[in-house]
Amino acid sequence: QVQLVESGGGLVQPGGSLRLSCAASKRIFGVMRWYRQAPGKERELVAGISNSGGSTNYADSVKGRFTISRDSYKNTMYLQMNSLKPEDTAVYYCNVFTIGGIEYWGQGTQVTVSS
Repeated sequence: QVQLVESGGGLVQPGGSLRLSCAASKRIFGVMRWYRQAPGKERELVAGISNSGGSTNYADSVKGRFTISRDSYKNTMYLQMNSLKPEDTAVYYCNVFTIGGIEYWGQGTQVTVSS
């Protein structure tokens, strides 16, 4: 079992920045991803990072603004979000798909971009 806890969300003005964290209860071997879901919309993939951290991918809507990273020693994944827009407002979820074929989800953290 792996427990995932997101943190770092909050209220920020357009153009501002936030850094989200996903803390895992133990070392993770597998792909880690950030998803988000806005009210009335489907959950969408925001960014992903390989087990080694050597490969990343991003949704077109966040390319150039968001950066995903992971720290294996701290068992933590991060999402640095810059130049935030109102359309980035959503609950952001941490997701893990382990090498052993098991999927885990965090409870989510709210990000609100508004003046």
